[in-house]
Amino acid sequence: MADKPSHTISRQTRRTVLAAMGGGATAALAGCIGGDDGGVGQETLESVQNVDTIRMKTSQRGTTAHTALTALASVLNDELEGLSVEAQTSDGTEENLGDIANGDIEMGFLQNWTARQFREGVGDFGEFEMQLSQLFHYYDLPWFFITSNFDLETLSDIGSGNTISPTPSGSGTAPGLEYALQEPTGGNYERISVGFTSQGGAMNEGRLDVGVGTLLNSVITPGWLQEAINSVDQFRVLDVQDSTASAWEDDDKILSQTIDMTQLEGSDKENVDVPNEVAAPTFSYNFVSRAELDPDAVTNFLETMWEARDALAEEFGIFNFHRNAEFWVKNPYEGIPFHPSAAEFYRERGVWNDDWEVADV
Repeated sequence: MADKPSHTISRQTRRTVLAAMGGGATAALAGCIGGDDGGVGQETLESVQNVDTIRMKTSQRGTTAHTALTALASVLNDELEGLSVEAQTSDGTEENLGDIANGDIEMGFLQNWTARQFREGVGDFGEFEMQLSQLFHYYDLPWFFITSNFDLETLSDIGSGNTISPTPSGSGTAPGLEYALQEPTGGNYERISVGFTSQGGAMNEGRLDVGVGTLLNSVITPGWLQEAINSVDQFRVLDVQDSTASAWEDDDKILSQTIDMTQLEGSDKENVDVPNEVAAPTFSYNFVSRAELDPDAVTNFLETMWEARDALAEEFGIFNFHRNAEFWVKNPYEGIPFHPSAAEFYRERGVWNDDWEVADV
């Protein structure tokens, strides 16, 4: 396990740390931490040790993450016995962590940037005293930058007069992308916050010069990105200069991969300009919980999700990847152990790695 996940990535298929979040996100994270000292009370511990509802959070309404989570809850609620699943919206992974710490949700997804900050106790993450555990891999998102301003061709063309929304403020992805933008721009731009589903409108109104796009698992175009492509007169994916791509590759804080932009739905339209391939900072999203979460509930959840994997794939396409047991343990986070029930689940399916750590509870 590593901050840069250790898998081999095919090139053909697909300001630093907490300060980079900005004051609003930092305040939001601090506000999520329960108690005066950020500790976890006995009542919270007891609430996760015997549960009949799994409350889960990913991201904002309208995103692929939340839509897929809603589909997951719908399918599992038809199959689970003695347990129900509730899909909730979230403003980002910092909120998810805070809600897990407070006992307001049982499961939430993180990505590798936030997982690293949590592990190292960076800033307000140092206030969290809970033991976190990993459950299952959700997906990978390589991020690239989009524009309808054809004066811009590469990230290095961005200047002080340009507005950028490297995902909405408060999202767990934002600090990682802001960090990555330091190399080509030197931070010389105006940072604004625009929701994923509002990027096309903001570009048409002249409020946003550069937004973000992604290809889920390097192949699936999310609906909100399709909406942005269809709502502007011209659409471009900004290229990345070789010097920037090399700097990202050499930086151990950034997982960078080269993705095939012909996978982008709509890339062949006359008003769409994309490079054949582009370097992309990539985030690995895994579901996590408190290590003390009811082991029987975790077993029930994972086994039911596994048995329902074909129904899940029919309900929402991203779950096609979960038909393969190895995908469930793709890109685990270094320094965050697996929940004991999850570890046993993966041992039974022959995908467990003895080098991985199991939470001691």
